[in-house]
Amino acid sequence: MRWFLTLAIALVAGFGGAALWDLTGLGDRATRAYLLANPEVLPEAMDVLQRRDQQARIGPLRAELETPFPGAVLGNPRGSVTLVEFSDYACTYCRRSVADVASLIAANPDLRVIVREFPILSPESVDAARMALAAAQQGKFAGFHDAMYRLGPPSAATIEAAAREAGVDLAAARAAMDAGTFDPHLQGNAMLAQQLGISGTPGWVVGDQALNGAVGRQSLGEAIEEARKS
Repeated sequence: MRWFLTLAIALVAGFGGAALWDLTGLGDRATRAYLLANPEVLPEAMDVLQRRDQQARIGPLRAELETPFPGAVLGNPRGSVTLVEFSDYACTYCRRSVADVASLIAANPDLRVIVREFPILSPESVDAARMALAAAQQGKFAGFHDAMYRLGPPSAATIEAAAREAGVDLAAARAAMDAGTFDPHLQGNAMLAQQLGISGTPGWVVGDQALNGAVGRQSLGEAIEEARKS
C-alpha cells in the first residue's frame, strides 16, 4: 500500500512528490491512515508545496524580474502592483491574451505590466522581439506591441509594418539591432524563464505566483488582487 500511495503522490505531484512525502510524515501510521481515509487533502497539500516552491524561486529573482527593459512596460509605469509577462509575437495564446491584459490595465489603475520578450518559436520571433526593444528604446513600445499582435504572425513584412505604424525610426532601430544591442537582454529573459520554470508562452509572474499559459483574465485578476493584498 505504501508504494502505491507513493506512486499516486508522484503522479499527482511530479517534482514535489518526494517533498510531499516528507511534509505529510507518511512514515507515521496515524498520519498515513488519515491520508488514506481522506485522500482529498492531497491536492490541497500539493498546492501548498507548489506555492512554496514558487515563492522560493521568485524571491531571489524579484529585483531583476521587476526591472524592465527601459520602456517595455504597459499600464502604469509607476504602478504598485507588477504583472510580468513572458511572451512571443508568434504565440497564438499570447495574442489571445492581449485583450485580457488590456482589460486588467483598464480595471487596475495601479497595475504595471512588464513585458519580457521571450522569442522561442521561430527566427522571426527573435526579429520581432528585437524590434520591440528598439521601439521601447524610442518610447514606442505599446504601439509596436499592439500592432505586432494585430498584424502577426511575425515576418519581415509584418514587423516593418508594425514598426512604421508605431512611428519607430527604422534606420535607428536596425542599426541597434545589427549591433546586437538587445541580445544580452533577450538572453537574460531566457535565463530568468528557465530559473522560474517557465518553458512556454505566455508565462506570468505576479506577487509570489508563476502562471503558465493563457490562463485568462479571471485567474490573472485573482493573482493581481492577491499580490495587492500581500
